[in-house]
Amino acid sequence: MPGSLLTAAAVRERAVRLLALAERDALAHFIYRPDRLSPTVDYVLGTVRARYPDLAIPFHSRWRHFAAGGVDRWSWLAGEIGPVDPQERARIRFDLALTSVLLDAGAGGDWRYREAGGAEYRRSEGLAVASFHLFRAGAFSGDLRAPLRADAAGLGALTPAKLAGGLQVSAANPLAALEGRLELLHRLALALQATPALFGREARFGNLFDHLRSLANTAGTLAAPLILETILRCLGGIWPGRYVLDGVPLGDTWRHRALRTEDRTSGYVPFHKLSQWLTYSLIEPIQEAGIRVIEIDGLTGLAEYRNGGLMIDTGLLEPRDPRLPMHRLRVSDEAVVEWRALTVALLDRIAEATRRELSLTAEQLPLARVLEGGTWAAGRRIARERRADGAPPLAIESDGTVF
Repeated sequence: MPGSLLTAAAVRERAVRLLALAERDALAHFIYRPDRLSPTVDYVLGTVRARYPDLAIPFHSRWRHFAAGGVDRWSWLAGEIGPVDPQERARIRFDLALTSVLLDAGAGGDWRYREAGGAEYRRSEGLAVASFHLFRAGAFSGDLRAPLRADAAGLGALTPAKLAGGLQVSAANPLAALEGRLELLHRLALALQATPALFGREARFGNLFDHLRSLANTAGTLAAPLILETILRCLGGIWPGRYVLDGVPLGDTWRHRALRTEDRTSGYVPFHKLSQWLTYSLIEPIQEAGIRVIEIDGLTGLAEYRNGGLMIDTGLLEPRDPRLPMHRLRVSDEAVVEWRALTVALLDRIAEATRRELSLTAEQLPLARVLEGGTWAAGRRIARERRADGAPPLAIESDGTVF
């Protein structure tokens, strides 16, 4: 039964339940303003047309951030790798995506990363570029002869000084929750060692590609929700301080008193934000290796502060307590759980309306492209318009493992 929460379907189903309560004005923390849905969609459409006037929108994934500043860093690295078989190339991309995604919780507004050559990056792009260079330098590998990998030996040996140095953290350049990020990588090392059937004797994350390839059907297709469920089951124990139900770690799952069911999962609201972000980011390496990924819309929108900020800044969601933005909130606070759940459900509605306006089908414009085109960029854009530092409308204390 607790395993039922480790699915994208559960994320969507429980988010929809809370949105239904919001439509009856029966939630404690946010008011849903359906009259603001159309203006919100218009704002998203304006963002899409400005960024992708030809509507050739790529998937939302970590690979977009690796191209920050218009630099195709993956192609650059692939050129350094030289000729390798498609399977090893996919394993390297898996290792890079995982380590970068796990370092991608909110950076805070004061941190910067300066790349060799002088370009400076912040927030998600900065973390992507920094983690790319850490990976390229072999920071996550325990084998000096094979630096481009993430294995238990390398991750377990990572020190605070090495991680801080790679991320250019200092008293003058503070990064939120550096310790939490390091703990997450250390816990990942233990998880890789604990599951040799998936990660091999090397305890290397990239070996998960071989397992996923074995799950593809005879037509060479693999469902995106199955990728997520595999990740949630094999890495579920890496998330510190989370709920455990019947011995099953629930990961990015939190409590909301209004979410009621007739079983022991009553009150639990799952999101699996970083795990879904990782799943979106593994789709391209899998497809490049010749496996077609299907049911991508089986995943959900990401419950993070850019998508969620869009909902508040456009007035689609209104805090009942006008003082809420003045407080520093925790991820576990019920107001944050409610905000994140409503965001997931409303992203589906925005996606549907965006497709109608553009006369495109779900196959032509899946949710992953709406997010990229799209809601994530629109959330960042409106934050910059509303606040000089581009911060989200709610302040969340980051432990380095969610936002």
